[in-house]
Amino acid sequence: MKVRILDKIVAFLVGVLFIFSGLVKLDDPMGTEIKMGEYFEVFANDFAHFFEWLVPFSMPIGMFLIVLEIVLGVALLLHYRMKITAWVLGLLIVFFTFLTFYSAFFNKVTDCGCFGDAIPLTPWQSFGKDVILIILIGYLFWRKDKFQSYLHEQSSVYVLVAATIISIYTGVYAINHLPPIDFRPYAVGENIAANMLPEEQPVFEYTFEKDGKLIKSSSYLSEKEGYTYKSHRITNEDKTIPRITDYNVWNEETGDYTKQSLEGTRLFFISYNVQDADKEHMTQIVELINSLEGEVTTIAITSSSTANFENFRHTYQLAAPYFYGDATVLKAMIRSNPGLMLVRDGTVLGKWHYNDVPTADEVELLLQ
Repeated sequence: MKVRILDKIVAFLVGVLFIFSGLVKLDDPMGTEIKMGEYFEVFANDFAHFFEWLVPFSMPIGMFLIVLEIVLGVALLLHYRMKITAWVLGLLIVFFTFLTFYSAFFNKVTDCGCFGDAIPLTPWQSFGKDVILIILIGYLFWRKDKFQSYLHEQSSVYVLVAATIISIYTGVYAINHLPPIDFRPYAVGENIAANMLPEEQPVFEYTFEKDGKLIKSSSYLSEKEGYTYKSHRITNEDKTIPRITDYNVWNEETGDYTKQSLEGTRLFFISYNVQDADKEHMTQIVELINSLEGEVTTIAITSSSTANFENFRHTYQLAAPYFYGDATVLKAMIRSNPGLMLVRDGTVLGKWHYNDVPTADEVELLLQ
């Protein structure tokens, strides 16, 4: 009896964790696409060139893995066909464990994106989490013949099909609009300038030796009093790193424009690559920008080359000064190419995907 209770507890824990992990990533499939692309590029450099061919397919591969995580989690909760479920889980966790170990040991991809931006994990934390999962899934594999499904076969299939359809729909919605829940430091309501500052100043703990004993102190002790310095550490390191460390805006004329870009009321037109940007909604976006002239200062931020952006802005009559920013940062700011962000004194008031371009009245309402 105790063993069967343990079976249910382990299956529940692993199932819920897989569903949670999948749902968090399903909120932001573009984030998973970026991570998959990073892994493929690393593997192309370190293992075989053919991984580079997979970079354009990062989104469908990422979506497949996200949906698979959710469906496997649901299957575990239902105890559906545990022999097959345990095998697939085992293969998947071995794959994930290899990725996290490789990232941690060789310091390649510093954030695996296991829980998206909701719960950032260091590479070694991600690897530790996967090691625990290997143990739990190994237990499920060992006990796979002892499980009985909670539902009839047909009912379980209906539930799994429904989970698959809902997951795909949710992911596609997040891709074609913006993530329903924005966990990044550029979310609506966040102040970019404040997020560029550390939450706390470093607090040091020093280690000294005196009379053959190690002594820890929050202040630096004098050598004249017989203390010999050995080492020190920062006790609040996680709070000394700003949430935003890489926001930077510049152009050839003004030089660094980072501080100025967050002053006053700004409408950011963001496109990390104008060649791949959606063109269908550009007329609507330009009309919005023109209608807000005099109330909002619009600036464009891109990581495209000068020649490409000049050609783009002339084609669509985008009358706004443009600046450069890092592509990774721009993708973090908004999961849309192009996208719009309304900012007042550094605080994000609104963000829009190109499929959801607001009217001038909607923007003005946010400024009241």
